[in-house]
Amino acid sequence: MLADRIMMRRMKSEHKKMVREKVSRLRGVLEGKRTLLIVMQDFPDPDAIAASAALRELAKSYQEVTTTLACGGFVGRAENRALLKYLGLNIKSLQGLNLESFGAIALVDTQPCAGNNGLCRDVVPDIVIDHHPMRPQSRKSPFFDVRRRYGATSTIMQEYMVVAGVALSVPLATALLYGIRSDTADLGREAVQADIEAYLALYPISNKRMLGRIAMARVPRTYFRAIGMGLKNAHSAGNCVYTLLGSVENPDIVSEIADLLLRDEETTWALCIGAYGNQLLLSLRTSDLQANAGRVMGRLVGRTGTGGGHSVMAGGQIPVAAPSAEAFHKRAHEVVARFLRVLGNAGAPPSLLMGDDGEDQEAAAIWR
Repeated sequence: MLADRIMMRRMKSEHKKMVREKVSRLRGVLEGKRTLLIVMQDFPDPDAIAASAALRELAKSYQEVTTTLACGGFVGRAENRALLKYLGLNIKSLQGLNLESFGAIALVDTQPCAGNNGLCRDVVPDIVIDHHPMRPQSRKSPFFDVRRRYGATSTIMQEYMVVAGVALSVPLATALLYGIRSDTADLGREAVQADIEAYLALYPISNKRMLGRIAMARVPRTYFRAIGMGLKNAHSAGNCVYTLLGSVENPDIVSEIADLLLRDEETTWALCIGAYGNQLLLSLRTSDLQANAGRVMGRLVGRTGTGGGHSVMAGGQIPVAAPSAEAFHKRAHEVVARFLRVLGNAGAPPSLLMGDDGEDQEAAAIWR
C-alpha cells in the first residue's frame, strides 16, 4: 500500500513536470507575438469555447497578447450561445480574417486537416491543443499538446492555468467546468483521473446557478421540429438505430439526436445524418465501452470524407459535389448501408423505432 502511494506521488510529480515544460514551451512560442488567432471547430462546442477562452487569458497574462477567436461556421446550440454570452466572448467568422495579419495561430479542440475546422490545409498553425486522436499534421506545428486519453481539452487548459499561476475568474472556471461536463457526460464518458481532478478543482469556484442556466437555455421551436423529424425517421436494425434529418439549420442538432437515440434500451450504436451546406454531417454514438467509434466513423466517411473521434463518440463530414435533395438522399443511404454492414447488421430487417402508422393511430385515438 505504501509502495502504491509512493508510485502515485511520483507519477503526479512527473505529470506536473511535463505540464510545466509544456507551459514554458507555449510561452516561448508566444514570445514577441502581439496578436494571436485562436481557431475552433466550425461549430464550437462548450469544450472548445472554454478551452479557447482559457488560452486567451493565458496569452494575455504573458505579455498582453491581443487575441481573436474565430470559427468557420457559427455557434448554433442554445447552451453554447448562453456560454458565450456569459463569458462576454465575440467569435468572428474565419472567412473574413486576414491570417497573415496575426503573429501566431492556434487550433484548439481540433487539429489540422481534421475536416471540422475552416483553417486551410496549407496553413501550419503555431499551436495545437486538443484531446482527440493525434493527426500527423499536428506534429508540424512548433507547439502541440494532443492528449487522446483526456476527456476534454478544458482539462488540459485547467492544468496550464494552475501551473502558470494564472488566477481563474468565476466565469472562466464555470466555462471550463461546463466544458468538462459536456464532453464527458458529467464524468461518465471517457473521463480519466485528470478530468476528475480538474472538475473537483473547478467546482468550488464556479457559478452553480449559471451552470444550470446554461444547461437549460431556451431553444427555438425549430429545435423541437428537428427532434420530431429525427424520431419520426428513426429506424432500428439489430442493435443499431439510425435516422436522417434532411437539411438542418443548426449542425449541432445532429449530435444531439444521436445522443438521444442511444438512450434506447435495445440500442448499442446510434447514427444521425443531416445535410448542411454542401456536406453530409454524421454523428455516431455507442454504449459499447470496448468499441472504437472513431475507427468506425473512418470507415463510414471513406476516402471522400473526414471524420474521427473517441471510443464511444465520433463525428464526420462527407462533401457532396452537386448538392441536391436527391444527391444527399442517395449518399445518406449509402452511409446507412455501410453503417449496418460494418456493424454486422446488414441482413437485419429495419423497422421504425416509434412503430408503424397503425400504432401511431392507435396511440392518437387515446386523446380523442
